[in-house]
Amino acid sequence: MQFKPTQMVKCALVGAALMQVQVVQAQQACVPQQDLTDAVIYAVPVMADAFDTACSTELSPDGFFATQGDAFVAPYAAMSEERWPGAARVLTTFAEAGSKGNSGIPALADVLNGQSPQTVRPFIDALLGSMIVGEIKTKDCGKIERGMELMAPLPPENMGGMVTFIMDMAGVKNPELCPWNGE
Repeated sequence: MQFKPTQMVKCALVGAALMQVQVVQAQQACVPQQDLTDAVIYAVPVMADAFDTACSTELSPDGFFATQGDAFVAPYAAMSEERWPGAARVLTTFAEAGSKGNSGIPALADVLNGQSPQTVRPFIDALLGSMIVGEIKTKDCGKIERGMELMAPLPPENMGGMVTFIMDMAGVKNPELCPWNGE
């Protein structure tokens, strides 16, 4: 079988396109699901502090957060240090996506660039807390408190895993989650 010049050009273009797709796929990092679970567990104490800052005047002194908030956050705080490496990898992935113009956190790329994760953790805690405070609407404080109360009976691993599962099922992209590998 002989190829005509136009067929050879078409084959070359298809081959080049396939190679480019493979290069793009290789460059797109996915987030390991265990790292996302770690990030959720790490973030709960930071989110709780931000929630307290944004909502303390909106909540009942007899409500869940006032009476059981410390007990809810304590197991997450105890695990936060060991979960920080996975959380740092997730934040780095999102920062890199943001620095490339995708959805992400572009300012975070500057903070993480060339720094050890332990060095920048206090800054990340403050930055993340500040971002969360800015996103909380006071009209939602009661709903958020209700969500925490519903999550409170779950062990941190289950709560982090459930959030990761929901994000996986929702097909989160930019960056996407790596396929579940049974860890």
